[in-house]
Order: sequence, then C-alpha cells, then structure tokens
Amino acid sequence: MKNQLAKIVDKLHKKPAWLRYRILSFVLGKTVKFVGTAGVKCKHLSLEKAVFKLSNRKKVRNHIGTIHAAASALVAETATGIALGMHIPDDKTPVLKSMNVAYVKRSTGGLIAEASLTQEQIEMLHKEEKGSMLIACTVTDQAGVEPVICSMEWAWTPRRR
Repeated sequence: MKNQLAKIVDKLHKKPAWLRYRILSFVLGKTVKFVGTAGVKCKHLSLEKAVFKLSNRKKVRNHIGTIHAAASALVAETATGIALGMHIPDDKTPVLKSMNVAYVKRSTGGLIAEASLTQEQIEMLHKEEKGSMLIACTVTDQAGVEPVICSMEWAWTPRRR
C-alpha cells in the first residue's frame, strides 16, 4: 500500500519532468528549511530510487572552494530520508539515528546523491512496528568520482498523536 508521499509523487508524474522535480524541490525546501537554504534539488524520485543534487554555489562552499562537509552530508541525508519516506507507512515517523560519512577525496563541482531501499528493507518497514536500518547512499561529483562514502541509519516509530 502506498503512503501519502508516494501518492503525491504518482500524481506529479503526470506533469513534465522539469516541472515535477521543480515542485518536489520547492515543497521539500519549504518543509525542511535547511534543505531549501542549501539549495538541494530533486533530480529523480520514484519507489525505486531517490536522486538529489547540490550545486557548488557560494552559500555551500568551504574555505577551499568545494562543497562543505556538512552540505555533503545533507544531500546524502536527504536522498536516504526521501528513499525511506517513499515506503514508510503513514502511521510511522522516520528519525535519523546516525550518519557514517567518510570524506575520501576532494570533490569537483556539484554533488549527486542516490539512495534506494532493498526489497527486504521495504518489507521490514511494513512488518515491524518500530526499528532501524542502514541505508547506503552513493555520492558522486561532477567528474563522476565518489568523494564521499556514506550510509545513514534511519529509525521509525509509531506516530504520536
């Protein structure tokens, strides 16, 4: 059974891609203010995967001109959180428990973060009242290099009224 987010994304898939992802980016940026401030943009969103982009703009740069470490983690957190959000039942609340982020190389240009859940993870979300899981995320830069290796541990609990 699809949750509210997946239903909204389904409706938006009737729109042209350029408009669909602009709307998703705008709504996410208004909902999660830090995502909007940093300028994280949705590039693809489906039940299979979530892809988000962060351009190397002045507001997210560090002292050496690359995307700041915190902004790199933010784009990965966004991709993993939305990948989870596409599957989590509406009566559950997702919470980020921990981040494992290794900065292995200096990035070039913007970053693309891609995350997805396995079928086992999706089944676990629907079977378990509460729990947690590691969600891997691939982060690549403009040169196609993976400067950040990360995984995020997301938990879920029953929604409190």
